[in-house]
Amino acid sequence: MDRATYQRLYDALATLDDVRRLTQEEHWDEELLFVIHTHRVTRDATRRFYVVKRQVPKLAAQYRRGRTILDIAREWKFPPVLMGQILLGELGVPRKKVWQAFLHPDQVPDPRMRSEVEALLAADMIYSPHGMELQRERGRRGEDRLHQWLDRHGISYRTEEDLRGKFAKTPDALLDSPIVFLGQKLSWIESKANFGDDVELRKNLKRQLGPYTELFGEGAVVYWYGFVEGADSPPGVLLWDGPMIEGLTPTVLPKTGAARPDPPS
Repeated sequence: MDRATYQRLYDALATLDDVRRLTQEEHWDEELLFVIHTHRVTRDATRRFYVVKRQVPKLAAQYRRGRTILDIAREWKFPPVLMGQILLGELGVPRKKVWQAFLHPDQVPDPRMRSEVEALLAADMIYSPHGMELQRERGRRGEDRLHQWLDRHGISYRTEEDLRGKFAKTPDALLDSPIVFLGQKLSWIESKANFGDDVELRKNLKRQLGPYTELFGEGAVVYWYGFVEGADSPPGVLLWDGPMIEGLTPTVLPKTGAARPDPPS
C-alpha cells in the first residue's frame, strides 16, 4: 500500500463505525481496516494515557453525579474499557476486582456498575477480553498459514513452542535448513498478523527481528495484512506480505550436517 493511501486510511479510521463505513464505501477488506484502526487507537491511547489519568478525579465525580463512563470515554476519545478500568480504580474497586468485573460482568453485584461494564465491553473491540481474543486468533491464523506454507514446500522447521526455553528470543519458524530467495539465505521466518507501517517495523526490529538476526542469521517477516510501500527493510530481514509468500516457490539448501545454533551456556 502506498504511503499516501495508508495515511489517509489511518487518519480516517478513528472509530469502529469508520471501519464499517469505509468497508462499504471503498470495498476495502474489513479486517485490514480494523488492523489499521487498532494501530491508531492503541497508539493514541498510549500517547494520551497520562493526560487522561490526570483528569480521573474530575471524571469520577462526573460518574458519581450520574454520567455514564461510556459517555465520558467518547468525549475524551479514549478506549471505553481502558477508561472504565481507570475510573473503577479511582472509585475504590481493587485492581484484581476491576479486571474480574470485565471478565465476568454478570457477577458484578452493583446494578449500575454492572450495566456500565456491559456497555463498555460492547463498545470496545480492542481492549475488551473479546477483542484481545480476536487479536490472538488473528495471530494463530497467521502462524498456521506460515506453517502450512512451509509444510507444502517440504521445509522442516522448529516452532516457537519447540524452541521455548532454549533461546532468549524465538521466531515462529526456525528452519532446519536455510532457504534462498533472491540470493539471500534465510534461516527463520516470523509471522505478523498485522500491517507493517514504519512505527510497527521499528518496534518489531527492536523487540524481535534484530535479536533474531543476531541469534540465527538472516530471515524474513511476513506481514499478512501488508506493509507500507517503500518501508525500510531491517538489516538482514526481508519483508513479505501474504500474496508475496503464497506465490513463492523457495529454493531449499541441502543439509550440510552442520548443527543448528545451540543456546548460549
